[in-house]
Amino acid sequence: MLLPLYTALGTRFHVEKAPRSRPTVVAALADVGLPTDLADAMDDPSYDDALRASHHDGMDRVGYDVGTPVISVNGISFFGPVISPIPRGEAAAQLWDGVLAVAGTDGFFELKRTRTREPIFD
Repeated sequence: MLLPLYTALGTRFHVEKAPRSRPTVVAALADVGLPTDLADAMDDPSYDDALRASHHDGMDRVGYDVGTPVISVNGISFFGPVISPIPRGEAAAQLWDGVLAVAGTDGFFELKRTRTREPIFD
């Protein structure tokens, strides 16, 4: 159920420009058939320590001079991927092969270029 929820939230936040508010989260939860009371976690500080620890674990792996998202492959971590539109099928497999290649290259640290278009959410 996580992928449908992420998709519902991402569509609302990034495509529809809905506010990051409880009503938006409740609507996304309802759309994917999850209990809407899960939105209570938004204001529940009991999750804060675990969330911070998880975030720090990811950032400790890659370093603090980059951003998120972070991906870890075979014990090597990178900032990214930032991809738009999302590759599918063979294109996705080729990209993954490239990620494995750079993860296996001693001394590889970074690839980056300026974004030249807005995200494509197809």
